[in-house]
Amino acid sequence: MNTLAKVPVTVVTGFLGSGKTTLIRHLISNANGKKLAVLVNEFGSEGVDGEILKSCADANCPEENIVELANGCICCTVADDFIPAMEQLLARRVRPDHILIETSGLALPKPLLKAFDWPEIRSRITVDGVIALADAEAVAAGRFAPDPVAVDAQRAADDSLDHETPLSEVFEDQIACADIVLLTKADLAGSAGLEAAKVAIAAEMPRRVPMLPVTDGAVDARVILGLEAAAEDDLAARPSHHDGEDEHEHNDFASVVIDLPEVADVDALVASVQRLAREQKVLRAKGYIAVNGKPMRLLLQSVGERVRHQFDQPWGARTRQSKLVVIGEHGDIDEAAIRAGLGV
Repeated sequence: MNTLAKVPVTVVTGFLGSGKTTLIRHLISNANGKKLAVLVNEFGSEGVDGEILKSCADANCPEENIVELANGCICCTVADDFIPAMEQLLARRVRPDHILIETSGLALPKPLLKAFDWPEIRSRITVDGVIALADAEAVAAGRFAPDPVAVDAQRAADDSLDHETPLSEVFEDQIACADIVLLTKADLAGSAGLEAAKVAIAAEMPRRVPMLPVTDGAVDARVILGLEAAAEDDLAARPSHHDGEDEHEHNDFASVVIDLPEVADVDALVASVQRLAREQKVLRAKGYIAVNGKPMRLLLQSVGERVRHQFDQPWGARTRQSKLVVIGEHGDIDEAAIRAGLGV
């Protein structure tokens, strides 16, 4: 049935490894009868998050409703990728009730919101809300949450020091754009960590928004879907470090894809990934690994030195091929050193 009502779109943003894919998997499985569609954006040429989401497709969110963009950051490829992808989803025989967009961990949400004013789509979709995920344990430990007192002390000691790192700018822009902030890994942070994270994040917020603790992406869809924020019409309340710029670049970050042989010792691989985080300043690693003697593929994901892995599904007809996407700041990505660290 044709309708003039706009399809609501929820933008899920958050830093690398904050739990965006886990949240969307939960929403797919607990959609309260809504027909969902998902647009997932990866940083780097190898898509992992899209594969994870397609593995949990169901009647309310069939596999064809999960569209993956892996050609660059979604906020930089609006005309070439984002608009055609949205038109593709809106042209489905059964129009989705709600669309979820998982941005890459490096995306700035505000340029994406501006794209909702493009003539091709502005009369058909609206930004229901922006959900920012923040790793509570990491924030509580002082990562991606600048300490103004410490910064002032550092600047006093060194006039040439620039404390606005690319990572902090991305984090702050994501928080400033949000309608709700989900404090993920709440079980790892503990009550004291959660309170510390709330204080740090509140200091970066231009306005008060709810902050909710979440473990393993488990949040009631009714809490974060149906906000009716119309965020595309509320841009002035969502300041960005890049306001006034015609465009921005992501040259501060780089990724490499490493092909690995079949792995005999998973613990040794985990130790290698942890060592790369320490010695090569790798921010994020993710990929599927073939393990000797195992018919299931191993999904491995890391944030800094924290590594998680699990067997997710059989290889089946797929080629048993191990690939690991490694992401870091541009000056820290040394492909030869990373390959050596992984023993390839």
